[in-house]
Amino acid sequence: MGAYTLPDGFTDFDMFSFGSALLVGGLLGFFLNAISILAFITVKEMRTPSNFFVFNLALADLSLNINGLTAAYASYLRYWPFGQDGCDFHGFQGMISVLASISFMAAVAWDRYHQYCTRQKLFWSTTVVMSGIIWALSIFWAAVPLMGWGVYDFEPMRTCCTLDYTRGDRDYITYMLTLTVLYLMFPAVTMFSCYDAINKHFKKIHYYRFNTNLPLRVMLMCWGPYVLMCIYACFENVKVVSPKLRMVLPVIAKTNPFFNALLYSFGNEFYRGGVWHFLTGQKIVEPDIKNKLK
Repeated sequence: MGAYTLPDGFTDFDMFSFGSALLVGGLLGFFLNAISILAFITVKEMRTPSNFFVFNLALADLSLNINGLTAAYASYLRYWPFGQDGCDFHGFQGMISVLASISFMAAVAWDRYHQYCTRQKLFWSTTVVMSGIIWALSIFWAAVPLMGWGVYDFEPMRTCCTLDYTRGDRDYITYMLTLTVLYLMFPAVTMFSCYDAINKHFKKIHYYRFNTNLPLRVMLMCWGPYVLMCIYACFENVKVVSPKLRMVLPVIAKTNPFFNALLYSFGNEFYRGGVWHFLTGQKIVEPDIKNKLK
């Protein structure tokens, strides 16, 4: 291996530790989300409009897992081996994954509201169109920094790339605040309102099918601290924050795909039966939602 220079504030042990955290989180998420995707593809009974949202969420999260595993590989090397073009692509691919993942979490919440509260049937045409729009918008907003509104650059450890929040210029501020409104506040409000309505319905019928507080809490726990740091960078010099802390926050954020797989695939009554069928060959038992939610 060629010579390398450690980034400021990091030791060899730090590089190994962060790389190991990214590796473990990436592999766990990759394994669980790959099972979710394969189950949807191979088990015919799973292929419903509602489950298609969960399938797309797993695709977005699997892509984010790959992004994290690439960073883990570079961390073990102690340097970024793919050049500036590779950095731009890494940041672009990671941004698509994040924006799509958060959007599909909101879409699942919206769908669950109709499943449990309004009983409106979701059609394939609606699901496919919504999913296409989510992916198209995610690609568009991720591509914007490549066109000059914001910049992709290395994170403090210089083994992974993301939106450069250290510049603090007008382009970064306007882009970051736009993303915060569109891809954190709006999805969070959607999830809160949908799950709050579902929780009230569960209280009314005295039958709780899942914990309605977990989805939003998990999303905010994973992404909230990192987004707050990015917002802080809009108004203050973020370089005063320790480089190690600035690396801890994205590592925490990259655990979101693992928790999503547990919540939306393995913890979803309409999806976990198909996963079980895929893993064991035992037939799906469809939940009788119509009778139990009256």
